[in-house]
Amino acid sequence: MTDLSLNYLYRLPKKPTLNPPLLLLLHGYGSNEADLFSFAQELPDSFLIVSARAPLTLGMQSYAWYTINFDSTDGNFSDIGEALLAKKMILKFTKELKTIFSFNSDNISLLGFSQGSILSYSLALSYPEIFKNVVALSGYIKEELFEIKDASAYKDLDFFISHGTQDQVIPLQWAQKAPQYLDALNIANVYKTYPTGHSVTPQCFYDFNLWLQAKI
Repeated sequence: MTDLSLNYLYRLPKKPTLNPPLLLLLHGYGSNEADLFSFAQELPDSFLIVSARAPLTLGMQSYAWYTINFDSTDGNFSDIGEALLAKKMILKFTKELKTIFSFNSDNISLLGFSQGSILSYSLALSYPEIFKNVVALSGYIKEELFEIKDASAYKDLDFFISHGTQDQVIPLQWAQKAPQYLDALNIANVYKTYPTGHSVTPQCFYDFNLWLQAKI
């Protein structure tokens, strides 16, 4: 749909309620809103699920939240300015959803893969008063994208983190730093690895789906 600032797909709660929890899906680099939305029918019935399309067009049905410079020689692979702008766009989009859907503003979860996972970390750490639960799949914490708040601001925040042990896109070592970082801020988190590459295994899906169910 195109009635808001970002294109999106949605699934209404299978169990109609006045103010359901919201689950916002953020896809990875080169993908689109239909990718993670393929999970939607199997995710907990109580959620209103919205899958957003990134704003940058790479090609046919291929989009990105920010540019990645794969040929960079100085280690600056990510366009930080574009990533920060993407954060603002997602925040604006989340607020716009209130004009279309009824949902519980105190129970908003993020589910991101790869680039979407990186942004999910930064959104939750920037706005813990808005985003409470995060499923961070195959991503890592990029400190340039947020400023740390007082630890007390994160008391209601919770993360499910997963990564493939054979991931050749985002090294496992980068992902391993996330639970350490969150632990230092007393932020609740679960960290799991799976014998796969840059992907989501059926076991991973089962695990984070169970975790999300407990957050309703």
